Amino acid sequence: MTTNNDFSPKPLFSLADTDRQTPPTGLIAPARYVQGPDLLDHLGRFLALVPSTRPAVYISPGGLRRHGEQLLGGLRALQIEAAVEIFEGECSYTEIERAASSLRAKGTPFDSLIAVGGGKCLDAGKCVAVRLEIPVVICPTIASTDAPCSALSVIYSDEGIAQGGESFPDSPAFVLVDSQLIAAAPVRYLVAGMGDALATRYEARTCYRNPAGRAVIGGRPTIAAQAIAELCAQTVFDDGIAAAEANYRGEVDPALERVIEANTLLSGIGFESGGVTAAHAVAMGFTRLPAAREGYLHGEMVAMGLLTQLALEKTVDECEQVARFCAEIGLPTHLAQLSIDTTADGPALQEAMAHSAATPLMDNEPFEVTPENTWAALLHADEIGRAATASVGDQAYRRLHA
Repeated sequence: MTTNNDFSPKPLFSLADTDRQTPPTGLIAPARYVQGPDLLDHLGRFLALVPSTRPAVYISPGGLRRHGEQLLGGLRALQIEAAVEIFEGECSYTEIERAASSLRAKGTPFDSLIAVGGGKCLDAGKCVAVRLEIPVVICPTIASTDAPCSALSVIYSDEGIAQGGESFPDSPAFVLVDSQLIAAAPVRYLVAGMGDALATRYEARTCYRNPAGRAVIGGRPTIAAQAIAELCAQTVFDDGIAAAEANYRGEVDPALERVIEANTLLSGIGFESGGVTAAHAVAMGFTRLPAAREGYLHGEMVAMGLLTQLALEKTVDECEQVARFCAEIGLPTHLAQLSIDTTADGPALQEAMAHSAATPLMDNEPFEVTPENTWAALLHADEIGRAATASVGDQAYRRLHA
């Protein structure tokens, strides 16, 4: 592992310092991935593949209450004693440096860091591990984002505003997904993950079709990443409603297993090696509005960002199809469902969309993106989403937010 926190894969995968006109294609993925019910009990067995016998566990206070006994007890059964470091709630540089310093001060030669929790805890854990020069093991307790499988962390300010990303030369050494933990978690997290997963198809497709489009790692997208991104969204369309119902019952069934895999593995590989564009750029803009960033999940904001991307790309039929599905599953379809009012929040929202339009992610669109056409696309998406909700109803959304 390297402690060079300025590492970027883009010069490597793009061969930027050569005279090549087009970069090679490229794909990266976690070294190992395993998914199934009650796997947290067996984490110690899988650590042998890292290999690790002296791990540190990075987990939130709530996660420690809910899962600590199962996790630490399973490790002790194999004579593995783990130190615990508490995640304090935000994937910010303040928290990352605090946790890394705290673990260094323990004086133990840790040989892995096990990050347990939601997307921000997992992303912060990756950053902490690279500073300690040890492999990271990822154990998501919710299926709300595609963070678990990537060699990238999204960095936020201490207040929760998206600031950019930090990349690493190594993907996670191991990703363990206990589907029983996902089934026991609130359904809203799973549904938010579906919003993130749906965007994978359309963002990767845009990057692939645009000759100037680039994957997150810097090379051209592979056809493998395209296939993964396509399967990711199709799985959500096919199994999303059934998976949500299983989650409401707290049961693991085949539909839930497939959607967990789509939200986590397929979306993780698909976004990183397929590419990201307007859906995530708009979602980053939403984090500039306190009501959105404090009240809504990443995947919920991405869902509205995806509708905006499809409106921006003038694929109205697809925008309508996605909006109807979002209404059926409970994802936001219009700005009011992110607690955003285009009148009261108009100036701040327009400023946020100007920031979105200026992000490098928008370079993957095959046309010039401006604050003006981004704003127009957002308003068009809002209109389409309102029509979809009027047709389908908002029962699923209200059920999630009750």
